[in-house]
Amino acid sequence: MEDYKFLFKVVLVGNAGVGKTCLVRRFTQGLFPPGQGATIGVDFMIKTVEVEGEKIKLQIWDTAGQERFRSITQSYYRSAHALILVYDISCQPTFDCLPDWLREIQEYASSKVLKILVGNKTDRDDREIPTQIGEEFAKQHDMYFLETSAKEAENVERLFYEIAAELRDQARSKDASVSSQQRTNHSDSIGLSSLSAKANYFSQNNCCTGGASSN
Repeated sequence: MEDYKFLFKVVLVGNAGVGKTCLVRRFTQGLFPPGQGATIGVDFMIKTVEVEGEKIKLQIWDTAGQERFRSITQSYYRSAHALILVYDISCQPTFDCLPDWLREIQEYASSKVLKILVGNKTDRDDREIPTQIGEEFAKQHDMYFLETSAKEAENVERLFYEIAAELRDQARSKDASVSSQQRTNHSDSIGLSSLSAKANYFSQNNCCTGGASSN
């Protein structure tokens, strides 16, 4: 039986055709599937990563973007630790639909879920959404931001490894806060260290913040 210290559920959402499945396949299998068809319902992959000597198992759920599958995919939001909202930088309509996806996230996901906005397909020459626009949208909606290319493997491992590291830090901070609360019986201290750890982690690593560079 595989040994791991943390187990986290990561769910990818976004319009059909933005490259969610290709991102998952690139990360979990190291390949870019040409002519990838649309996901039917929900697909599921597992990969264990190591962060600072600790094994972290990621359950990665790849959801269908088509409207007819929404009632199925919405049920996967509830237990997610992280939600990756993906758009295609070369397709304006996929960016225009982001507010609709955020409304679903707010309705069905935990208020504490880690949210990451990803602009995919940076390998394309026909960009329609500038990096700055994606960064500003992420900042307005309290999300982390990164641009990727599943085809060229740009920032794909970085995306998932830093999500794993951030979720681990949150879990540690939560455990530390609970222990402190039990000792001091001051319940209002819960979660404060987690927020501090999150801010420090991403500022030091220059990734996934609204104003960070995407390269």
